[in-house]
Amino acid sequence: MFRYRVIGLGLLAGASLLPCIALAQTTAPSADPAVSPPPKASATADGKQVYTPEDFARFAPKTAYDMLVQVPGFTIKSADQERGLGQASENVLINGERVADKQGGAVVQLQKVAAGNVTRIEIVSASTLGIAGLVGQVANVVLSDATKSGGQFEWRPDFRAHYSVPNRYRGSVSYTGKTGKLDYTLSVEDQAGRGAIGGPVLLYAPNGALLERRDEVFHSESDTMYVKAKLGFQGPGSAKGHLTLSYSPYWGPVYDIEHITRADGNDSTRLRKQQLNGWFYDINADYEFAIGPGRLKLIGLRHFDHEPIVSTQVEDFANGSPSEGTRFGRNSHIAETIGRGEYRWKTGKNDWQVSLERAVNSLDQRGSLATLQPDGEFTPIPFPDGSGKVQEIRYEGLVTLSRPLGAKLSLQVAGGAEVSTLERLDGNLPARRFFRPKGSVTLGWQPDKDWDLSLKVRRRVGQISFYDFLSQPNLKENRPNTGNADLVPPQSWEFEGEIGRNLGAAGKTRLRGYYHRIEDIVDIIPIGVDGQGVGNLPNATRMGLESTSTIQLGPLGLKGMKIDATLGIERTRVRDPLTGEMRPISNTMDRWADITLRHDIPHSNLAWGGEATLNHYGFYYYLTEVNREWEGPWYISAFIEHKDVFGLTVRAQVTNITNARHFYDRYVYDGRRNTSPLLYHQVNNQLVGPMFMFTVRGSF
Repeated sequence: MFRYRVIGLGLLAGASLLPCIALAQTTAPSADPAVSPPPKASATADGKQVYTPEDFARFAPKTAYDMLVQVPGFTIKSADQERGLGQASENVLINGERVADKQGGAVVQLQKVAAGNVTRIEIVSASTLGIAGLVGQVANVVLSDATKSGGQFEWRPDFRAHYSVPNRYRGSVSYTGKTGKLDYTLSVEDQAGRGAIGGPVLLYAPNGALLERRDEVFHSESDTMYVKAKLGFQGPGSAKGHLTLSYSPYWGPVYDIEHITRADGNDSTRLRKQQLNGWFYDINADYEFAIGPGRLKLIGLRHFDHEPIVSTQVEDFANGSPSEGTRFGRNSHIAETIGRGEYRWKTGKNDWQVSLERAVNSLDQRGSLATLQPDGEFTPIPFPDGSGKVQEIRYEGLVTLSRPLGAKLSLQVAGGAEVSTLERLDGNLPARRFFRPKGSVTLGWQPDKDWDLSLKVRRRVGQISFYDFLSQPNLKENRPNTGNADLVPPQSWEFEGEIGRNLGAAGKTRLRGYYHRIEDIVDIIPIGVDGQGVGNLPNATRMGLESTSTIQLGPLGLKGMKIDATLGIERTRVRDPLTGEMRPISNTMDRWADITLRHDIPHSNLAWGGEATLNHYGFYYYLTEVNREWEGPWYISAFIEHKDVFGLTVRAQVTNITNARHFYDRYVYDGRRNTSPLLYHQVNNQLVGPMFMFTVRGSF
């Protein structure tokens, strides 16, 4: 009953949009933020660019996040899934502090902060902050001390024209309040996703003859429910702390059916189903207080995930032959426990920080394989490589110094190391122990109010997936992926530079370039006599350019209109373990683009616009095949938005209006590809179809 009430409320709000649109086109509001100047920062003596809530009035923001995404020329970089908490990677702070968690960081928190609680947004150079890991521009969202109680809600259903189950219940509701020295945010969110494709899959012989045609329909549904409570408290004295508790059940069924027509007449129907019903919880706590000449911050984190998954594939033959089938099961428990301490103090112009961290990560997987028997039952087969427990215990220490080198030049230096023990707890292999130096040097320069430049050199230790230590067969592609107990995290020297230019009333533009030299790059390698799986290759390089711009079209007479554009290219090189030739790193996104047009129509509460996105990937280089999967070439969307439907923001959007399709190009060999002939070439060109999205957002 509740779900139908929610849908009814959404339809009522949508219906109310029509008369409001007509009213908006005949009656101008008393104040017209749509024709106000675009967000324009005021510069401070220390080089900060400061935006106030009034700068974002034309967008009618409901949350702090709504303001942040409209900062000209600024691109939000969400937190990487780094080893432990380590150095910061998210370029967003709240009240000058990093949000050190693994639940979305500051970006997720700002989506639950009412716009009325924002005092200002500061854009600052990372090198001035004393927070190791950041580079380029960083947004510091300053919130009011006098938190206003209130709530936010959002309902975002979407529907696909083909194959998919409607996504009716995606949305969130949160409430923030304060009592005495305790502030709190309670929230419930359904992060739901739908995927679907359908159409032909063609398999060709090396001579070009058609071997097989598969008519496929695939759809998947994912729902993750987040129930979260965040508490903040003050005292005693200047001490402060936070506690976040979160519980998340999730579901992820998959349905994939193929009707197969073969040249030899042995036609069949293949059905693959996957069940995933799991849950996880997160506990995050921090407490900061003054001690000695500085402040000490203690951070604790606990994450636990139960992920049971069962994938079953059965093929039925038209000629009456016995059906064939395989079932793969994986019951996994993933855990992470982190304890971290940070001590900060100041001596003259120097800002110092010392951090120590201990992290324990583990995966306990119980895998199973079974084959279909003529009587229709599945019989288990030995699968020892699919079960095991992997654990890493890691200690990290870093010292960070930040200081100005002049009125327009700043420096940050971070240095330290990590010591780790990595092992299979249930095997007979000895534990492996590693010592890895790490750190960074960052320079920031702002020669005048319109230019800024940053340079960074970093020694980084990358992340690995513990799942790659154990066998994970791919039923759909009939490809065994052998576990690799010798896998190690990659290490890299990373060189990055970023330059920004303020174009005045015309907007802002930024250009970032990077070059990485990687040791122990993670890719596909030979394992054993004829196996293959995820492993390490000795060396690789990665280089690229990315441009981010906001272009205001008001100076051209198009008041209220702007273009946001991000364009990027990347080139990677690694030596192939079979051929010895240089090639790209597997599955590299080698070019991308995201271009958005938004027009806030003067003398109305209406806005409209569109978006064009491109994400192009290179080939995945397995030992027995090479494949590339992508969708496009471009995804084009259009939207219309009303910013005041009885106080609500209502938006309708259609995506993929130019019929981008799903492509899969796959070359499969009769053995290892350097010594064996081509077996077949698979070509997918499948329908995705348009997607329709509806959003209702408001405050209470």
